[in-house]
Amino acid sequence: MNDSPDCPLVGLVAAYLPRLAEFAFEPGLVAAVDQHAAAVCDALVPAPRRPDATVPALRRTVRREDLADYVLGFTDSLSEADWTEPVGHDFATLRLTAVCWLIREHDLLAA
Repeated sequence: MNDSPDCPLVGLVAAYLPRLAEFAFEPGLVAAVDQHAAAVCDALVPAPRRPDATVPALRRTVRREDLADYVLGFTDSLSEADWTEPVGHDFATLRLTAVCWLIREHDLLAA
């Protein structure tokens, strides 16, 4: 799945990973992406099922399969809403950038 063209994480990384370079120029972006990444982690494993509820969201295990399912659902919703990527940052670009950050931090596309 890691190098499959059908894997939604591959295309997402190609499109949004370059946005992480903006961290150096926009400190507020780091905080916003951090909050979105925590929200994604919380969405992947709801609190009642979380075995590591005392561990901060960003330090929990993130599984590639779970994140891929999340991305498919999120991008399907964006398509249904006829979303187009803005020049700046909106909720969707922040969320997709946060997913890229999680992919990188958890090395989810490693062979």
